[in-house]
Amino acid sequence: MTILEKIIARKKPLLAQQKKAVSIDRLKQSSYFNRPAISLKKALSQPGSSGVIAEFKRQSPSKPAINLTADLISVTAGYQKAGAAALSILTDTHFFGGRNTDILQVRKNIKIPILRKDFIFDPYQIYEAKSIGADAILLIAEILSATQIADFAALAKDLNLEVLMETHDEDNLEKITKYVDIIGVNNRNLDTFEVSLENSIRISEAIPDNKLKISESGIRSPQDINKLRAYGYQGFLIGEMFMKTSQPELTCQQFIQNI
Repeated sequence: MTILEKIIARKKPLLAQQKKAVSIDRLKQSSYFNRPAISLKKALSQPGSSGVIAEFKRQSPSKPAINLTADLISVTAGYQKAGAAALSILTDTHFFGGRNTDILQVRKNIKIPILRKDFIFDPYQIYEAKSIGADAILLIAEILSATQIADFAALAKDLNLEVLMETHDEDNLEKITKYVDIIGVNNRNLDTFEVSLENSIRISEAIPDNKLKISESGIRSPQDINKLRAYGYQGFLIGEMFMKTSQPELTCQQFIQNI
């Protein structure tokens, strides 16, 4: 069983419980549900954008303790002040130490887009993302069929959410639909956990020109940003490199200043 399969197997019964506890109608009563989303695509592509999607991540399957004591409020506010184009916030609890309330807690103080990063396999999770104040959702091509991506992306559009479709290889690019706004290339092989920027470079030409593309994982220096930009990437998701330090927001600030 791959790590993705383990994550989904763990989440399915938990989601079933959540759906019984909180209905979609109740999610729609959230004060954030009718809030206009902030465009992630625009934030990444506008002139002068750093392109950095700064991630708040306490832990991961490969590293159970990246930063368990980081203060959510100060780090995310610091990311915004540092010039991050957007935030990525993990909401999976068991594997990543996140929770839905993380986005709820920071939403009122954050004026840049927030990507809800989780493992979506049920329409309910898209309504959930809207109810907590997310601006964009992640759809992982490896765990979803083409039909699921088409349906989920269309639902996201109906809810005024943007869609980032993530893949690790070219084969999944055939699942792209008109409702997918951004293609993210994960440089981490989730079977072996090996990371290589060459994955983004290899796949870059296969991504349709009308889709904004971002590179995820393994970005460690401003030189990496410049290298990826030469292949058409406009977004750069960076988490562990910031979070593993005692002051992630300061590390982010220094990084962006050096781009």
